[in-house]
Amino acid sequence: MASSGVVNLLHYGTLRPAAAAAFIFVLATAGLAGSASAKLPPLRDPVFLNIGFVCQWRDSCIAKQRGAMKKALGYVEKHDPPAWKVQQCNRNASRYRGRGRVDWIGFNNCIRNKSIRPAPRRR
Repeated sequence: MASSGVVNLLHYGTLRPAAAAAFIFVLATAGLAGSASAKLPPLRDPVFLNIGFVCQWRDSCIAKQRGAMKKALGYVEKHDPPAWKVQQCNRNASRYRGRGRVDWIGFNNCIRNKSIRPAPRRR
């Protein structure tokens, strides 16, 4: 029967409980204790929290959204599109994925689209 080293040492009494707790703490802070702690949402980072909700916490989707966010923000900084276009793309990007949650891939595609024109004025 194979068991982990810490449990095995605790079982045979060669490792004190305080030392075992310290060892487990070091493993947990180093990120070696498991991937469950890495999946917790970072409540203090609203951008990542938004992307996580949009992607339902799937790592590949989060990576794509972050890449699109960096590209879109770089494009906006370099080309300085008009405010109406940024606002329209924000509305379009948040329309289909949920209320108030911006889909950065959709925003990146929209902001780079040369054929988008301002919406007609409402009376």
